[in-house]
Amino acid sequence: MPAIDPLTSRCQVVRTLDVIGEKWSLLLVRDALRGRTTYSEFRESLGIPTDVLSTRLAKLVERGVLEKRAYRAEGSRERFSYHLTEAGQGLALVVGAMAQWGETYNPCDGASSSRFVEADDRDAAVGISFIDGSGRALTPTEVALVLRR
Repeated sequence: MPAIDPLTSRCQVVRTLDVIGEKWSLLLVRDALRGRTTYSEFRESLGIPTDVLSTRLAKLVERGVLEKRAYRAEGSRERFSYHLTEAGQGLALVVGAMAQWGETYNPCDGASSSRFVEADDRDAAVGISFIDGSGRALTPTEVALVLRR
């Protein structure tokens, strides 16, 4: 069977994994959602090798997930920060769904490291759900994934 070409694939999952499917990429998005923006913050948080971090950040910028912005701290050379684009913010749904799945089906013994909350009310937890045309939340067993014709 020939390999799937992510550039021409009609499958949304294949195309998405082409952007964020490499090891560390989605964790960089997660950290950006948590407010991290600098190379050193990502490096400290993840312990990722520097060459891999540079490569992953460059790909996320190239693919429109992150935006690279120059800054200069007083007395330092120019550096860059990385900020989520609209497409990057859209991945909050993916990270949220993964976090929710992990909390439900693969929980840890202690408290989770983070949770999704309403932006204006940090105590109001939110969840990910499929919503039908009338606004009703559906359970995963009420949803099917079908091929388009």
